[in-house]
Amino acid sequence: YPPDMLDLDLDLEADLGVDTVKQAETFAAIREAYDIPRDETLKLRDYPTLAHTIQFVKDRAPGFAAAPVSDTTASAPEESATRATGLEAPRGDLAATERIPRRVPVPVLRPPLDRCASSGVGLEAGARVLVMPDAGGVSRALVKRLEERGVRVLALDPAWDAEALAEQISAWRAEGPIQGVYWLPALDAAGELAGLDLPAWRAALRLRVKLLYTTMRALYDDIATPDCFLVSATRLGGLHGYGDEGATAPLGGGVVGFTKAFARERPEALVKAVDFAASRKTAALADALIAETLADRGAVEVGLRDGERWSVALAEQPVSDGEPGLALDGDTVFAVTGAAGGIVSAITDDLARASGGVFHLLDVVPEPDAADPDLALFASDRDALRRRIFERLRAGGERATPVQVERELARFERAHAALSALEAVRASGGRATWHCVDLCDGDAVAKAVESIRAESGRVDVLLHAAGLERSRALPDKEPAEFDLVFDVKCDGWFNLMRALAETPPRAVVAFSSIAGRFGNAGQTDYSAANDVLCKGVSSLRRTHPEIRGIAIDWTAWADVGMATRGSIPQVMEAAGIDMLPAEAGIPVVRRELSAGARRGEVLIGGRLGVLLAERDPAGGLDPETVETDAGPLVAAVTAAGVHAGFCARTPLDPAAEPFLDHHRIEGTPVLPGVIGLEAFVELARVTAGGRSLQAIEDVRFLAPFKFYRDEPRTLEPSARLEREGGDLVARCALVGRRSLAGQSEPQVTTHFTASLRFGEEPSSASEAVSRPGEGTRAVGADAIYRVYFHGPAFQVLASAWREGDRAVGRLASPLPPLCGASDAPLAAAPRLVELCFQTAGVWEIGTTGRMGLPQRIDRVWIAPDASEGPGERHAIVSPRDDGSFDVDVVDEAGRVLVRLEGYATALLPEPVADSLGAPLREAMAG
Repeated sequence: YPPDMLDLDLDLEADLGVDTVKQAETFAAIREAYDIPRDETLKLRDYPTLAHTIQFVKDRAPGFAAAPVSDTTASAPEESATRATGLEAPRGDLAATERIPRRVPVPVLRPPLDRCASSGVGLEAGARVLVMPDAGGVSRALVKRLEERGVRVLALDPAWDAEALAEQISAWRAEGPIQGVYWLPALDAAGELAGLDLPAWRAALRLRVKLLYTTMRALYDDIATPDCFLVSATRLGGLHGYGDEGATAPLGGGVVGFTKAFARERPEALVKAVDFAASRKTAALADALIAETLADRGAVEVGLRDGERWSVALAEQPVSDGEPGLALDGDTVFAVTGAAGGIVSAITDDLARASGGVFHLLDVVPEPDAADPDLALFASDRDALRRRIFERLRAGGERATPVQVERELARFERAHAALSALEAVRASGGRATWHCVDLCDGDAVAKAVESIRAESGRVDVLLHAAGLERSRALPDKEPAEFDLVFDVKCDGWFNLMRALAETPPRAVVAFSSIAGRFGNAGQTDYSAANDVLCKGVSSLRRTHPEIRGIAIDWTAWADVGMATRGSIPQVMEAAGIDMLPAEAGIPVVRRELSAGARRGEVLIGGRLGVLLAERDPAGGLDPETVETDAGPLVAAVTAAGVHAGFCARTPLDPAAEPFLDHHRIEGTPVLPGVIGLEAFVELARVTAGGRSLQAIEDVRFLAPFKFYRDEPRTLEPSARLEREGGDLVARCALVGRRSLAGQSEPQVTTHFTASLRFGEEPSSASEAVSRPGEGTRAVGADAIYRVYFHGPAFQVLASAWREGDRAVGRLASPLPPLCGASDAPLAAAPRLVELCFQTAGVWEIGTTGRMGLPQRIDRVWIAPDASEGPGERHAIVSPRDDGSFDVDVVDEAGRVLVRLEGYATALLPEPVADSLGAPLREAMAG
């Protein structure tokens, strides 16, 4: 803004639109420019205007002389505008979309509470705790148990309005500190959406979410230390709506979303949303809520289901699931809310180009007038329009501040986006109709939907993208602002779904946010509203299975939209969170609709930075309580993170372990891949709750784990146990760290990964196969281990030969010990798996002349009683056309002990010397 448009008494935030983050950045730049020492006691609120900021420099700058002060503050609104939607609508690129991770929320197993560390919350005699009751009796049981502990319960009344609630809390605070809050209304089902009218919907959300906002805003200064807590409770099904059956009582999503955001604002306090399955139990739920208060600071989202504890993490999944998606063509009827938003306009453009369909565009702004000269000026010269708006406001006698100017400019920005959407549809051969409607007005929405039916007969795809976001810490977030942000999404969702109830759409896409998935400081309203949408979409699997429901948790967009404004890009960068390139984000909706039949919640974004940081260094686990006698490869389980899973550490010394000393490549000990699998199985068995291993899947040997100079290193396996249908799948990774010269941070490498599938019953024995005969042209161990690098503990082949189109390897017996000091039994039959590797390797050398190192295995099955002997063991290798192998290890009766499917190697570039490879070639000759 030029100087003549800036008065010195303009308020930095109210008049200039400079948020507190940008103010902090501005003062940092001013201190640097004028060499002003940092003052830890400085409060930005003491410098609210430009005049105050200038006085700050005059008072504190050494040897101050008038000089141009950094124009950071004055230029902030300018920066916001220039980062707004461009005149040329951005275009999408599916190739760019595929480069962005596609993640879905999944239930992950938490350790039992008796393995978790104390939360630090005492619930001791004399403590004062607020309880907002449910109607089903859980609160009565909870109050009884709290009072038996000597806790003074301050009971809230659901009938109080916000003002009465705030006054009562203020009176209680005056009497003494309040330690915590139990919030239970979401344990009650509000009823199915079809049975509610708008007043009932709003009343249910007022009790569950808006009174929670009032309560925690009043207690913001109290619930701030490690001994204080907020524990909310829901009935989403025990898995927070991420089970196959979908969410029950989905309005609880608003409580969870708020709770997650409050946890971000109050990271020192214990904050949890505890989810239950539907039941009539009261005492058990009360006991569980107290137990969750007393232990495990590692998870905010906790679900209790079938006697186990769960949380929610993210897993990468492809969009295609083998089922056909929705055909998008000229007959497809779209209803799009928030259609005047820059992001929504660009997505509408993409959908129109792909389909040429019928689009009904809904927004609170009127249909734009293409002949409006101000709109034309916006498209050609925004600075000129900014000046025109300023002069117009001043001529009208108004105080023309940059905030007012930018607010008016934003109106033209939305009008331009709306016009772009309309023109894009028509340019693609489709039909576009604009509906000016307030989504919070149920009657208006019903009329708009009726007009859509009258014109098009139906809605095939509902895209609910309307929403706004205003970040502000809870104490600064006024009720009107909370209502505005929350209601647009939630009331809009209800009014649309109710109006479409008689002719439901084929697909619904709801725009959510990473704030809904993780919570975010300053966004309690936005997080709560988005999680209502996510749980509403989840519940469609139960109530309307014919509707394909998709909720998209967007990260902040680059290039277009709200997050390009102000200091948000800098904040995102500092938090390690990638913004979403427009070219990658725009085609996501089209892909999700057309590339498969997946439904549910999906998160679209790159790096997630601090959002994936664990709340507790040990993930809430008490490592001393975890027995680690599963085997020699898991010395200590050290953590149980929500995102990282169960983590272990095992120091290994090549001088002490034969499996290292006898597995050297060019003299350097290398951790065998089969030992990595052994570590995975041992760790997962410790944490899998007594389930039986069914199979090891999708094994990847990514990088060799070397012990340079024969020095000890620490093995770090991890296992995150995810619920998948009726199974439990452990996503495992083996990490190594090395301190390198000249680097302050260690080098971290993921060496192996695999997924271990567990079930309730032991896996059934595989069918028997024909026992191989003895080969007449077998190659013996002496010749094999002149080629192979393995020492005695890994010289598992006694001989190998060809039998038709397959290779056979006989297990050597006896074999020396594989492990050093530990005599614990091995869980994954590593030398039988190694027998598979080496026999396949003999085939490769004998038929190609080159040695291969393990690269991947599609699936490994191990019999529960598989062992090296006594008795003969043979590996039978069947090559596939794609160069990989299927391998069975059988005993003398032909019973399968180990089966590998899709075992593949990476061939070394240099061929095996003729003198060494000749015996193997002769044995494998056809």
